[in-house]
Parts: sequence; C-alpha cells; structure tokens
Amino acid sequence: MLGTPGVDELGDAVAALREWQDDGAPMQLHPGDLGWFWRFGAEATAAAVRTWSRDGRILAVGLLDGRDLLRMTIAPDALRDEELAQRLRHDMTVLPEGKVYLEARKGALFKDLLSEDGWDVDEPWTPLSRDLAAPVEDPGVRIEVVGPDQAHAWAGVIRASFDKSTFTEERWHAMAAGSPYADARSLIARDERDNAVAAVAVWSAGPGKPGLLEPMGVHRDHRGHGYGKAITVAAAAALRELGSSSALVCTPSSNVGAVATYASGGFQRLPEIQDLRRDA
Repeated sequence: MLGTPGVDELGDAVAALREWQDDGAPMQLHPGDLGWFWRFGAEATAAAVRTWSRDGRILAVGLLDGRDLLRMTIAPDALRDEELAQRLRHDMTVLPEGKVYLEARKGALFKDLLSEDGWDVDEPWTPLSRDLAAPVEDPGVRIEVVGPDQAHAWAGVIRASFDKSTFTEERWHAMAAGSPYADARSLIARDERDNAVAAVAVWSAGPGKPGLLEPMGVHRDHRGHGYGKAITVAAAAALRELGSSSALVCTPSSNVGAVATYASGGFQRLPEIQDLRRDA
C-alpha cells in the first residue's frame, strides 16, 4: 500500500491532490506544496513523496518536507477508513527516530490513533482564505509576472525575505519545470524606483478549486511600506485569473506580522490548526 513514486509517477500524486481540494475542507497538503518543493528537482521531489494506495487508487499523499516533518492529506472519503488509518499508523516509520512532526488533515482517524501512541499537539498555525468570487482590487504597485529572464530578480527577493533562504535562479528554473507550475505564476512587486520589493508564487489546483500562496516574501530592505499587502492582493488577483475559487495561505500563529499582512489583503482567518509532535 505504501509507495514512493518514480519521477514519471509524480503526476498521479499531483492529480490526487488537485482532486481533493475543496473550499469547505480544512487546510491540507496542496499540489502547490509539491510544486514549491520541486525547486530541488524532480528526482528529489519524487524521493520525498509517499503515497498510500488500495486497488490502484491513491488514498493518501505525503511529503517529507525535511528530515523531521511529514506533511500529508487523505482522500475525503477515506478520512475515517479504519484499514487505512491502521496502515498509516504503522507507516509512521517513514519518519526517523527522535523528535518529529506530522501535518495531517483535521478529522483523520489515524491522527486519533497517533494520539493514543503518545503523539502530542504542537504549536498552532493560522490558515487564511480569500473568496475570489468578486473581482480583486488594484494592488497599488506595479506587478510583473516572472518568466525565465527575470528568475534572478524573483530569487533575489526570496533570498532577501527569509533569513536562512538559499534560493537561487537555478532553483526557480527547476520549480518552473515541474508539472504543478503549469497552473502557477511567480509575481514581483516593484516600487516607484523599479526596485523589486516583494515576491510571491501562486498555485492553482484547477478551476473552481482553492489556490495556494507559497512562498510570499517582502525584501528586508523594503519593509514597512505596505508591499506585503500589495503582493498578497496581486496574488489573489492572479489566482482568480487562473480560475481559482479562493486563495489560501497558512502561517504560524506566532508570526503575528504575517497574519496581519494577509488579513490586510482581504484574507479571512480560519480556525487554527496544529501539527502533531512525537518527542521520542
């Protein structure tokens, strides 16, 4: 039942994730999460993905996002499936010994089983969503859709937005070569002096499905001028153009600045969610 797809099988995992996205569902693993991971290349992405299948149908998809974090979601009609829950419980051996974390969809039976095994809740995260039924307002700054010729500028903003980022132009090209990027856009916001001040990637899951912002950053030298709000509004507009029903983003609740930025861009806070943590 547990499998690691080859590069030529990644499309099946992406297709399953697209199918499972729904505006009424809690925050869950999105095809854009795989798309963002694709910056490390197709082979690395395939090696990090796990699928659980039965009778030829994928029922769960996981992404090993680093050594100690498994991010996963389950087909909506299999959330309370006893056989699958027991299998997933057994297969948490995909994580190493020691302290590890699990991000999984709310309401899944196997999360209840893991709690019985001593897993505890971790720090809260805040999901936010913006409905895209109505047209999106002008962001108030110049927005550019990034192509290969501007990959260096987008990469530069991302590096300057996150203290430990090692993102490069080459990684943008790897990300853009992944199948999820066919329904994605990279955007840059520029100020009146033509400085690249903020950047975001948006990922559609298909028409009528919620889209994802991942990542979004404001250059550390240009903070405090409303560029976070501007690029967030631009991201919502881009997803609406791609046919998305809503725009989603999720950030640690402790990052009050990020939560406030998304809220200023018209995103509504959803109930907090928590990962599970195993300390030993």
